[in-house]
Amino acid sequence: MSVEILDGRTVQSFVEDEGAFNASVDGRFAALDADHDGRLCYSEMAGEIMSLRVLEKHFGVDDAGAVGPDELAKLYRVLFARFDRDGDGGVDREEFRAEMKEVMLAVANGLGFMPVQMVVEEGSFLKVAVDRELHCGRAS
Repeated sequence: MSVEILDGRTVQSFVEDEGAFNASVDGRFAALDADHDGRLCYSEMAGEIMSLRVLEKHFGVDDAGAVGPDELAKLYRVLFARFDRDGDGGVDREEFRAEMKEVMLAVANGLGFMPVQMVVEEGSFLKVAVDRELHCGRAS
């Protein structure tokens, strides 16, 4: 992990650089695709979804235990369904790219134009965005 300074433009610029963005997303997709069939099933994505711990923090599980394990499992399934846009039970590379693009643009929107200091994980999409900006410079 490292501490980085970024803003919404950093993330948006990364997403708009189709080559860099797709390469990063495709690398994550390949790492998750344990059976190398070109599709992510729920079990392949579950670890990634759960490691984010977004749902627990947002829904108070860490603090108050407000959401039980069954409800939490349902929330993870709903999140997986967002990726599985055609509802066929698996996420292909295009679905993964499309949902990650939406997620990253939402992050960019949330960050806004004011730079913030943030701890980012090595290899994360945010870290890739920051590194890209440092090496390529910010597009005008």
